[in-house]
Amino acid sequence: MKKNKIENQAKEENQENEIEKEKREKELKEHWDKKIKEFSYFLKLQKSLSENSVQAYIGDVLKLSNFAKTEVENITRKILEEFVAKLPELGFSTSSQARIISGIKSFYNFMLLEEYIKEDPASLLEAPKIRKKLPEVLSVEEIDLLQSQINLSKPEGHRNKAIIETMYSCGLRVSELTSIKISNLYFEEKYIRIEGKGSKERLVPIGEKAIAEIEYYMNNYRNTLKIKEEFEDILFLNRRGKQLTRIMIFTIVKKLAEKAEIKKNISPHTFRHSFATHLVEGGADLRAVQQMLGHESIITTEIYTHLDKEFLRQVVSDFHPRSKINQQKKESEINK
Repeated sequence: MKKNKIENQAKEENQENEIEKEKREKELKEHWDKKIKEFSYFLKLQKSLSENSVQAYIGDVLKLSNFAKTEVENITRKILEEFVAKLPELGFSTSSQARIISGIKSFYNFMLLEEYIKEDPASLLEAPKIRKKLPEVLSVEEIDLLQSQINLSKPEGHRNKAIIETMYSCGLRVSELTSIKISNLYFEEKYIRIEGKGSKERLVPIGEKAIAEIEYYMNNYRNTLKIKEEFEDILFLNRRGKQLTRIMIFTIVKKLAEKAEIKKNISPHTFRHSFATHLVEGGADLRAVQQMLGHESIITTEIYTHLDKEFLRQVVSDFHPRSKINQQKKESEINK
């Protein structure tokens, strides 16, 4: 009897502990959810970030909340360092770790700004050094080859050709491409108005070939669609008259790359890299390229100065005074 009584007491204590644990977890979740909700409003309204960016930041903070098991205000630098040390074990790449740390820093900047905390525990957090990889770039010939794989006998063929040409002609992010509005096309002036990151607008030049492809698509395919009212001003649509998704653009590009047997790792962003690289290789001013790409910092644009050595040698040969003198000497010796 005594043994049974002890066992029953132990069971009751375990049940009470479980109930207390669940209650604690629920309270913690509600606590974090409230702060995260406020943070999301801050990112949207004050920082003007896109929904995708906001969700990325929230995802970073949620990772911390799941790890810490304590209130937001009780997070210390030691807890954050333990969290950061755990990230590689969880399979996060160096770049992902850096992004997560950036998200955590932004969250605690917000907490400090709103006076929820007196000191920022994330202020001294260091992100891992990211080894910059040069982006994949397509040659003009490869872009032409890729476009040649488009089946123009299909209704959406000319739409897809216009999409590829616009990405390459204007150097757009895929989210910018899918959001192009007909009311923002200024073909007479050869410009389009782009709504970029943080709802920032910029004017981007557009080439005659891209204009011709867009006009053909609009006059021969888009005008045959039953367009949903909310998408009447959106340029690129699917066959159901709705806005194309980023995934759909990615799929179009991947299928064309496979058909063209291009072995490079190609995505819609590859056309943006190619646009910038070809401009810089052609001698375009880096500041002008920065403006067209919508980069806030010139440092981001500088990655496109990865010109091949032959091109750099040719530039020196053609324009440096000493090289010109040597070239003239060679020519005079040949003419003797």
